[in-house]
Parts: sequence; C-alpha cells; structure tokens
Amino acid sequence: MAGLFRFSARILLRQETSKTPFFGQHGLYLKNGHGACCFSTTKQRSAKFYDSAEEAVKDIPDNSTLLVGGFGLCGIPENLIGGLLKSGVKGLTAVSNNAGVDDFGLGLLLRTNQIKRMISSYVGENKEFERQYLSGELEVELTPQGTLAERIRAGGAGVPAFFTPTAFGTLVHEGGSPIKYGTDGSVEITSEPREHRLFDGKNYIMERAITGDFALIKAWKADKAGNLLFRKTARNFNPPMARAARITIAEVEEIVDIDEFDPDSIHVPSIYVQRIFKGQKYEKRIERLTLTKDKTEDAPMNEAALMRERIIMRAALEFHDGMYANLGIGMPMLASNYIKPGIEVHLQSENGVLGLGPFPRKGEQDPDLINAGKQTVTVIPGASYFSSDDSFAMIRGGHVDLTILGAMEVSKDGDLANWMIPGKMVKGMGGAMDLVSSPRTKVVVTMEHTDKKGNPKILDSCSLPLTGKRCVDTIITELCVFNVDKENGGLTLMELADGVTVEDIVEKTACEFNMADEIKPMGQV
Repeated sequence: MAGLFRFSARILLRQETSKTPFFGQHGLYLKNGHGACCFSTTKQRSAKFYDSAEEAVKDIPDNSTLLVGGFGLCGIPENLIGGLLKSGVKGLTAVSNNAGVDDFGLGLLLRTNQIKRMISSYVGENKEFERQYLSGELEVELTPQGTLAERIRAGGAGVPAFFTPTAFGTLVHEGGSPIKYGTDGSVEITSEPREHRLFDGKNYIMERAITGDFALIKAWKADKAGNLLFRKTARNFNPPMARAARITIAEVEEIVDIDEFDPDSIHVPSIYVQRIFKGQKYEKRIERLTLTKDKTEDAPMNEAALMRERIIMRAALEFHDGMYANLGIGMPMLASNYIKPGIEVHLQSENGVLGLGPFPRKGEQDPDLINAGKQTVTVIPGASYFSSDDSFAMIRGGHVDLTILGAMEVSKDGDLANWMIPGKMVKGMGGAMDLVSSPRTKVVVTMEHTDKKGNPKILDSCSLPLTGKRCVDTIITELCVFNVDKENGGLTLMELADGVTVEDIVEKTACEFNMADEIKPMGQV
C-alpha cells in the first residue's frame, strides 16, 4: 500500500466476536477468547535527527529553492543559515518574508553572494539587500506579504493557483515591476502580468503557488516523532513553509519524548518534517528593542513633533469600542496610546498576534514576541498567536475593521502609493497591499500634507507605483481631514486644524476637492 504507512495484519485462529485491545511486542492486538488480530505499523518515512546544522544541510545543492521561515529576526533558523554559510552552496533562490539585517539572518548569505534571487515582501532596513537589488547584483521578486503566505500555503496544499483581491491595479497585477536591474540602472527583468477575473462584481488576480526544494524553519520544541510546537510570534511563516517543501529541516530549542505533547496542541504534524536538530546556541537578536518608559516631566516639543502629535491624536478618534484594528509603523501605531478610556480595541499584527498590549518594561522584553514593525511588545489577556497565512486570512477576509497606515502619495480617488520609488528607494510593500484590499476594512491614511521639499502629497493621480487602487477612505494630515469617495472619485474637506484656512489647503493640495456643508475644527482626543 502506497503512502506513509505499511499495514500488515495477521489473523490468528478463527473470527472474533468481541475484541479487547492491548499492545504487544509487534503492535496493537484485538483479543477475545477465540483468537487475536495483530496490526503492526511501520513508517516508511519519518523525521531523522541530526547532531548539527552543518550535517543537516550538507546535501543542499547549488541552485536550490529554499523556503526560509521567520519575520524580521524573530523565528529565523539562525543555525541552519550558519550551516549554509559553511557549506558554500550558491545560486540559491530564497523565499522569505525579508532577509534579516546586514549582519544577521539571511543578510549573511547576501554578503557572501550565495543568494541569486529573493522572493520577499519587504526589504526594510537591510541596506545590503537594497544595494544589491538596485545595483543589479540580486534578483528580487517583491510579493505582497499575505499573497506570499498564501502562495506558500497553497503550494503545501497541492493547490496550483488561486485568485486574490490583493494588488489589483498595481504593478503586481499589471506586470513590469523590476526584478533585476542592469549595472547601468536599466531594468533587465520585469514581473509578468497576472490574470484578472471578476467574481461577484469584484476584481481579483491570479497568483501561482510556491513550493521549495528545502524548507529551513525554526520551532520551539519537537518531540521524537517529529511533531513541532512554536512559541508566540516566532511562528509566523514557519508552519506554511514546513508544509510546502520536498524536504523540511527544523531546528529546535528542545527535543522531548514522544508522548510529551498533547495531540491537540501540535502546530505542525510530523508528516511535514524530515530532518530535525537541536540548536546549540541561539542569539535571538532583537531588531527594534522598544520599551515602556516611566513617565517623567514632558520635554518641550519642537514644531515637527507637535505636527505629528496633532495627526496622531486625530487618528485616535477613528477607534470605536469592540473594533479590530491593524496599525502601521510610526504614527499609526502611536495612535493606540490615545485610545479613549472605556473603549476596547483589539490590535492585530500581521506577523501573527491578536491582542497587542503596550511595549514591555526594561528586562521584560521577549525576542519571540514582536509586532509587525519588529518592535518588542506585550499582549493583553485573551490574546492569541497564529501563523502568517492565518493572519492574512483575517485581513484579506475583511475581519479587521480598521487599518491605519502611512503614505507617500494619495490620489483624489483614493489610490495609495507607499512602497517604492523606482530605481531609488525600495522598502517593499510588506502587508500593506493586503491590508487595503478588503472593501469591509476602513482604510485611514496618516501623513504630512507635503513632502520635505514642500511638494503636495495629495494629487490628481499618484506618480509612484500603487499600493492599492481606490482603497483609501480617510486622509488625516497636520492641516486637515479629507473623506474620499472611492466609488465615484473625489475628496471632501471635512475638518480644518486650528489656524489653517481653506486657502492653505488649496495651495498645498494638487487636486480639486469638495467642501462639506459644515467644515468642523479638526478633532483631537
């Protein structure tokens, strides 16, 4: 019989009527007074345990496709990456949300030029990643974070492709996103356009599944059967990647006996895991240590800080009791500090946590517990942890009521651009394209009204590559609040900051707009 198990049965004596199970030398017996039937099971495929990372990865050949777990530096297989450094394998295609930092995580393999192509959602602060991409040394296929998670999940489930609302109307959909630059700055390889279909009157694009030759993942514990458990937000991309590779190699902090785990608690069953080793040393570097500080007498704020606070305190008025919200890096996240007393807001973070609490106090930080901005956090009672594919099912499925995020540009029709300046700056779209893709989620943009040179950021149409098309509901700047008519197009001025006139808004906004019948003072919590 093909499959994971070979079943053999030996019928002894004549047919039984009532059977009592017991375990014997050769397996499970069913016994009564007349005879016994023995069922023995022999695994044809089981996890093999290794003594070192070097041994576990030594047969990975050049030009392999690797699925590498982790989010930022949280939950990365740091020992396995070290094993690849020693093996010298090259020409790799690495599928990972990001590439660590310059001197840790996958950034180490970038420095040694062992990676030929990255399939990622986020470049972030890894300057070497960005430099190699823009100089033409590295191919980079930037993919929305939720789409990346779902492509991997689909690959592990045997689903060759799927349709998603994420990235409709963007370079991901239309094609032409730079994958490889030439040394002269020209674009040598671009992304292919995606197939587009309408379902129930809504726009969707087709994405192909991703599978890998090997998955390199980091788990908290393994039992001797090969089952895996993860800890807090270190779960992230690791479970879907474990399922989508031909050979999955897991490094763990602890190996326990086969009966140690409650079967209900297992995150990845042993069927997906082929190799396991116990890591001898974990640095668990924290990318952005962020702590709650004791209140002291407030220092005077400069003009820029006062401007940001005005935006943040207006954004906090978007929170309502019982709401589920996802907040972007910077001003959006700071708005959670101003949630009104008596209002309960459930904060979701795309790296796999629902129920974010305040930043930890010094000494209480946990490298396995971060938010999507890579900051150390805590959770509140009733919180939950989950994998990246589950996280984006919540987001894409419209279960998040509100998302607040920043922008480089917004158009009068609600188009949003916030992820790249071609040929100059590439941070990646991260989860933003997914966050703005659900029509059931209110999208609020917080940003300064003009750029550092005084150029308007609210335009007739965006000049930069789009994050989402007709997706923004509300724009909050230091000067005013606009509502956006996503269906018909157009802005309506709703609120003005203290001391700001309509003429000021006209001067600093590069599109026409309507005015509400009653323009109110800009709200503040």
